[in-house]
Amino acid sequence: MRDDRFEASYLIETPLDPAHVAEVLAGEQSCGTFARVEGETDALRERARANVEAIELLDVAERPALPNGWMERRGMLREPQRWQRARLRVSFPVANVGANLPTLAATVSGNLFDLGEVTGLRLESLRLPAAYRRQFDMPVQGIDGTRRLTGVQGRPLIGTIVKPNVGLSAEETGELAGRLCEAGVDFIKDDEVCANPAHAPLEQRVRAVMRRVRAHRDRTGKLVMVAFNISDDTDAMRRHADLVEREGGSCVMASLNWCGYSAIQTLRRHTSLAIHGHRNGYGALSRHPLLGFSFQAWQALWRLAGVDHMHVHGLQGKFSQTDEEVIESAHDTLAPLAEGLDDRVLPAFSNGQWAGTVPATWDSVRSNDLLFMSGGGILAHPDGPAAGVASLQQAWDAVQRGETLADRAARSPELRHAIEFFGRKAG
Repeated sequence: MRDDRFEASYLIETPLDPAHVAEVLAGEQSCGTFARVEGETDALRERARANVEAIELLDVAERPALPNGWMERRGMLREPQRWQRARLRVSFPVANVGANLPTLAATVSGNLFDLGEVTGLRLESLRLPAAYRRQFDMPVQGIDGTRRLTGVQGRPLIGTIVKPNVGLSAEETGELAGRLCEAGVDFIKDDEVCANPAHAPLEQRVRAVMRRVRAHRDRTGKLVMVAFNISDDTDAMRRHADLVEREGGSCVMASLNWCGYSAIQTLRRHTSLAIHGHRNGYGALSRHPLLGFSFQAWQALWRLAGVDHMHVHGLQGKFSQTDEEVIESAHDTLAPLAEGLDDRVLPAFSNGQWAGTVPATWDSVRSNDLLFMSGGGILAHPDGPAAGVASLQQAWDAVQRGETLADRAARSPELRHAIEFFGRKAG
């Protein structure tokens, strides 16, 4: 690909000629509008206009995927139509955007979702030349740094989430974190809805949790990574990151969609702590197959802000994503954004995960560079949290050695009891 252009691919649905719609899209997101205007010279268009690189016709739908007032005003929805779907590949001049992440996001998406000419539009992927990708923030810790900070090598990191989501006081949260450290987890994170509540102010919570984490490190040599939810305004997030660092912490968490690109970039440039990127709200941007963002494009933009971990949900989990989508998302995070770079981030599997979902995860991803988080699978284990952690470690060790869970469970009571307890509930 050319060093002076980046590419985006789109899935569209339209009753019009897809080639015409592609040109409308390219013009709308570069130098054009619905009519040529004064100053829009041929030379300017040659320099600044987006180009349609490819059009692939797909299937034809019987009815439109989305409502469309523009077409209603023209009577187009009252007449029989062919709702043609197509995949477009469009290139944009790097010089139009520069190293400006909010403007890059506006360029490849922006008003496109509102175009009157389409009854469906989805940003599917984003490809950047290496020289352009280097102008944006890289992960500071990423996979290797996270392994170094936690001391975990050769296997996935085992993590869990503070539960109840909200309601625990700062001291109660600290006590729970201490028990989880003793149970053997590598990683603990706040829930996305618990940031700075009145019953457990963040400053008090960080101090209470890190007191237990440091004590555990002093006894065992292991520093458990805790992702404190510091989602807030930008100034507050910087203050909170400084507090976590002073207390000896190694990670902070932010709700990406609600904090925004600029806030995460500012946080990234302010701290060397690992940034755990939480995707809550992504479903609103992605759940309709002909609207919003596919995960590859969504995560690519956030990786340009320098996050180190990225949620991908979990296999056989409680959310709406198919297993195929979860697998593809994990592979997206483990792939470099540009050729010749190692800017991979750690995929975080969560929701409904327990020892029984380990084989499907391993078979699909074939990598131990992942964070496997289990709430109930650890905290609800019939023999207690330590046995829950052990059951996950045993399951991962088994699949990496080519053993079945049944074979390993025969000599590992923690895994056997997990299968007996959670397997019955899953069935």
